[in-house]
Amino acid sequence: MRRLLLAAGAAALIGVAGCAPAATSLGNVKLSASEVLQQASDKAQDVTSYTADLVLNFSDAGGRAGVVQGKMRYQQKPTLATDLTLDQIAVDGRNVPGGLRVILQGETVYVRSDTLKTLVGATKPWIKVDLKNVGSSGGVDVDEILGRIQQIDLKTSVALLTASKDVKPVGGEQVGGVDTTHYSGTFPVAEALKQVAPEARAKAEAGLAELDDMKFDAWIDADGLPRKITLKGDRDQGAFDATVAFTSFNETAAIEAPPAGEVGELPRNIHGG
Repeated sequence: MRRLLLAAGAAALIGVAGCAPAATSLGNVKLSASEVLQQASDKAQDVTSYTADLVLNFSDAGGRAGVVQGKMRYQQKPTLATDLTLDQIAVDGRNVPGGLRVILQGETVYVRSDTLKTLVGATKPWIKVDLKNVGSSGGVDVDEILGRIQQIDLKTSVALLTASKDVKPVGGEQVGGVDTTHYSGTFPVAEALKQVAPEARAKAEAGLAELDDMKFDAWIDADGLPRKITLKGDRDQGAFDATVAFTSFNETAAIEAPPAGEVGELPRNIHGG
């Protein structure tokens, strides 16, 4: 069951990473595919919130396979907030009952999971974790943690794509009823990580360092925003195939904490773990 929870955590990271907006023109000047990705790094600064559907399929060297599927809302301003709901988490045919939901607001995390509730002996549906309290008792640099979370965003993801030397337009396609231009390519992971801001690089390396090359596809709409992104990677230890389908940008996310009466504190006996 611990492996299932780790898979859920990995999905959360991939989900928060997402991908950045891109553009197909600058005024009346047509851009090449690589210029589209480069301009996306600049345009990403203007995207402060988004919603997305997530799907992740993965396997390892031992033949185990799994799937994670859910939805995410992300808000950068006025304060960092994320609401991630994973409806399906399965590894080797074993499901996490009830899925998983995580809400991050500033320095506080709220977790709802039937499995985790049973493991830690919680009495309320939601478990509240104050990052500053955990940090002060466990020697964790909370500011560093929050800084990394803020960097695992649209800008970081599109920065990875700008390392591609072979990206090209595939053609026009509709995604969710929206007209888009489909781009496809690959990027060398080691080179792509150099494009990521130093404060976010360590977190990105944790998930990508063992890969050599990454395949990607991006469907960009007329406003220069991504409607769907796919990432595919293979390595000796396994493979994964991730899809992020964006459904809105720069709209009020309205991410709220759970009702106070449904929230309990993290049991003290597991703070050290």
